[in-house]
Amino acid sequence: MRKFLFVVPIMICSAYVSHAQQLAVYKTFGGLKFEYQKDTTIFPVSPRQVATILKDDPLAYAEFKKARTNNSVAGVVGFLGGVMIGLPLGTAIGGGEPEWGLAAGGAALIVASIPFSSAFRKHSLNAVEMYNKKHTAFKPRFDYFLAGAGVRLVVRF
Repeated sequence: MRKFLFVVPIMICSAYVSHAQQLAVYKTFGGLKFEYQKDTTIFPVSPRQVATILKDDPLAYAEFKKARTNNSVAGVVGFLGGVMIGLPLGTAIGGGEPEWGLAAGGAALIVASIPFSSAFRKHSLNAVEMYNKKHTAFKPRFDYFLAGAGVRLVVRF
């Protein structure tokens, strides 16, 4: 009975964990996926919404603005490269005389958009990391285990 009276307060204390607002970034094949956690709810957010969230932290916001600029440039350059490749292919399918030099230039533009895309990833990850450092509260995690005839409490920081 004495052990039970000791275990119950520990279980109550460890069940309550305060969650701060936090942004999460996941790398996907085509780019990045952003999620915003508030309390215990997780919301998927767009880069525009991430910029709105980051306005509280000027350094993270400036870093994310660089990331969005790189993403815009990569999108425009990649789209133009795709159009330049698509025009000769459409002409070839239609039976005309395609200009393969235009397709080669489009391929070069697509290759040129890769560094902008990687810069977007790098700056986005840095911005989210800076935001999370300032806005994540100190949250020790309490784990308890039954060990033989007693209870073992582990506190992780």
